Amino acid sequence: MPSVEPLEWPFPPTQKNPPWSREELILALNLYLTHRPKLPLKNGPEVKQLSTQLNDLAGCSGNSSTFRNANGVYMKLMNFLSIDPDYLVRGKAGLTRNNKDEQLVWNLFAYDEALLNATVARILAFIATPASMPELAGDDDDGFVEAEEGKLLTRVHRSRERSRLLVRKFKEHVRAKKGSLACEGCGLEAADKYGIEFADVMDVHHRRPVHTLQPGDKTKFSDLAILCASCHRIVHSRRKWLSIEQLQQLVAGSGRSSISR
Repeated sequence: MPSVEPLEWPFPPTQKNPPWSREELILALNLYLTHRPKLPLKNGPEVKQLSTQLNDLAGCSGNSSTFRNANGVYMKLMNFLSIDPDYLVRGKAGLTRNNKDEQLVWNLFAYDEALLNATVARILAFIATPASMPELAGDDDDGFVEAEEGKLLTRVHRSRERSRLLVRKFKEHVRAKKGSLACEGCGLEAADKYGIEFADVMDVHHRRPVHTLQPGDKTKFSDLAILCASCHRIVHSRRKWLSIEQLQQLVAGSGRSSISR
């Protein structure tokens, strides 16, 4: 009888799949709503296709593992079933072991078909063209909160704000047109506050909603805005990013009650 080596203590921890990301939940919600009320079978082609897409998405994020199998996708559909008002009103329940982000994703996208469709289309477009995904070092800036549409499209947004050539050209354009760089939120000019040698120390913000960004897009000057560092962080300080107009209302003191979280 062959000998069996004893297991060493402590036993290695059981590897668990990481929590579902915002992008994954959006794609799963889209599959759920597309087939509601008759959901696809656990091993149906739609479930398998989404499993493949989610693993491709992991690859776009630098994760080469394949951890979203068809069974996991189907269970996530059951989680959405458990929070679907149309299902619950009939006195039924799906799998109740879900995370709070599923309810947030439902609230944001289940009742806004246009936003959901646009976001899904953009996510799938970048999954299909991984070479178009920007490589960002340290893209989780302190004070910059991930967009509602998820980390992938946030990375695209931030890459356009960080393009040195684009930033330089836009600042030159604004200076030629207006004579100086003033924050479009609060009106600050760094030169006035800190001296002329710091006149260029201003941020460039990409004002387009992230669900409108897609591979191959060319950024126009009309897509950009000059902001001071403080205003730029206010715009990105919570998951529903502020528009430039909302920022201006906030600075003016008229937007505190109207800008929802």
